[in-house]
Amino acid sequence: MIEARSLTRRFGAFTAVEDVNFTVPDGSLLALLGPNGAGKTTTVRMLAGLIAPSNGDATVSGYDVRANPDAVRANSGLVTDAPGLYEQMALPAYLDFFGALYGIPQPQRQRRIDELITFFELGDHRRERMVGFSKGMKQKVALARALLHEPTALFLDEPTSGLDPLAARAVRDLITSLKHSRRSVILCTHDLDEAERLADTVAIMSKGRIVALGAPAALRARTSPEATVRVTLAEPFAHGQVTLATVAGALPLQDAQVNEAQAGDTLTYRTAHPREVNPQVIERLVAAGARIVAVSSETRSLEDVYAAAVGSPQETGLAPLAEVAQDGAVAAGQNREVR
Repeated sequence: MIEARSLTRRFGAFTAVEDVNFTVPDGSLLALLGPNGAGKTTTVRMLAGLIAPSNGDATVSGYDVRANPDAVRANSGLVTDAPGLYEQMALPAYLDFFGALYGIPQPQRQRRIDELITFFELGDHRRERMVGFSKGMKQKVALARALLHEPTALFLDEPTSGLDPLAARAVRDLITSLKHSRRSVILCTHDLDEAERLADTVAIMSKGRIVALGAPAALRARTSPEATVRVTLAEPFAHGQVTLATVAGALPLQDAQVNEAQAGDTLTYRTAHPREVNPQVIERLVAAGARIVAVSSETRSLEDVYAAAVGSPQETGLAPLAEVAQDGAVAAGQNREVR
């Protein structure tokens, strides 16, 4: 588990991180979002035991980052956006060097290195110097290094930055498996789609403070509770709008949107209560003789949430998120043993 309580860091008169609070239980992932300079990396450095907080406190895997930073580092894995490998070394020697630093006994160290090289599909590159590795391969090595001592907490700073789509997908799949193996994971990313797919909870930082915290679906609902529903029909249906008007809570689009959204074989409406309204709409359309092919219901995107949290209403056209969730809880993931 990772816990931050009123975590604050100042550099002279400048406050980089102020009063940060959240909890990441075992088996869950928190995505830390925010513009450059928001305080994400400083927060991770404090939690990883690399710099001390100015105020507040935090625990990682039960160890206090102030009182026992060595134990925090011993139980944490850190991957930065620049892997920082000793590129003139071959992969096994490189991992062996770090395994020795972690105090892993040699027989266990060798077994662990073999497991990780196999897991990351790097076996064909054992004898090569890492200077010739692709960026995706280097990210795999950085992840292997971070997992070498089997940490219970992981801090990942832009782990897919600059990777090609297939390499990025492989890293995302790995992150999911690491979360499911009961590790606590904090992921810093600018990729909102990545955060949406991987995170149990999203924390959005701006100017050193958390301005929004919660599950992605809950944050989207806070930005706008309304869903836009699109009903695709097998053929144009003349009585579609009349039928929609009989369902309370199925709201028509604004006049400027109607011509664009209401094609002859499509009906589109807004509703704040899709679970109650959508079944009624479908039932009445079918009863009136419409043949429905598909129904899609879309809420605000995480991009909209991010814009509402860090942008001004004048810039985004969205209402700001008025308050931050106070519990800081992250829903635990399901157990799945992946080491």
